[in-house]
Amino acid sequence: MTFDFVKYRLWFYIVSFVLILPGAISLVLPGGLRPGIDFTSGTIMTLRFGQTVDQPQLREALAGLGHPEAIVQRADDGTFVVRTLPFEGQLSETAGSTEQTERQVIVNGLTQRFGQVEMLSLDVVSPIVADEIVRYAFLAVAAACGGILLYLWWAFRRVPNSVRYGACAVIALLHDALLLIGIFSLLGRFFAVELDAMFITGVLTVIGFSVHDTIVVFDRVRENIVRHAGEPFEDVMNHSLTQTLGRSVNTSITVLLTLLALQLFGGTTIHSFVLALLIGITSGTYSSIFNASLLLYSWNTGELNRWLGLNRGHTAAPAPA
Repeated sequence: MTFDFVKYRLWFYIVSFVLILPGAISLVLPGGLRPGIDFTSGTIMTLRFGQTVDQPQLREALAGLGHPEAIVQRADDGTFVVRTLPFEGQLSETAGSTEQTERQVIVNGLTQRFGQVEMLSLDVVSPIVADEIVRYAFLAVAAACGGILLYLWWAFRRVPNSVRYGACAVIALLHDALLLIGIFSLLGRFFAVELDAMFITGVLTVIGFSVHDTIVVFDRVRENIVRHAGEPFEDVMNHSLTQTLGRSVNTSITVLLTLLALQLFGGTTIHSFVLALLIGITSGTYSSIFNASLLLYSWNTGELNRWLGLNRGHTAAPAPA
């Protein structure tokens, strides 16, 4: 049985628009994203105490040690992840020893209040490093989009209008990236979720998954254009989507179950990464089936050009058959 995906394509586009719109509005409003220390510079410490300590007590102690801005999170293994502004300018030491000295100030202050304290890790992100992370993240996304467009153009070169396959895949991955970033913007506004370097890794991973799933669908379209030569492109598209829907959904469910286990038991440090993957892979599965492929249909039949007002006075290009 073949489901008529093409018939309901406008509804699938509307669903994507409705899902993206709240996050897009949040992004353009002031304070669109809530950057973490990885992007604004700062210090991240992991602390372990010899006795029971709760978050308000630790936050109060750090405020007394000169860090009222400290963000305290309890990890699943009983340790605390503490984020503060950079350790600088509080002691008249050289740049190299100031970091070490302020570390001792904090350890000594916490030891006096709570007893035994062990600092398991201390990472300092400078403003220069933070700027580089943001810059290289944008460059990585731009390079990925350009490379994907060129590769799909070449891979589908024997199919009419092959560049459209690459363009639709890029539009689908931008859909997934925008939806993901928009949701994190809303999470930052309402639940104080911050962006960190792991989030960037998650976005790039989602882009790779989105394109992988789209290529599977497009490859089946290419096969069916030959196998069902002479049939309307609408039927070819419906055959292709029906044949790949089960595989795409089943593959995504197995990945999502693994990610859900990681989200529950994987620890605080990878929460933003895993959450980004959960959202992105769900979106990528949807966009590959219901956006990229149907957008290719709309483009090949001239429908997209009519919507954009690009074919006034011209007849639509024939769809491949």
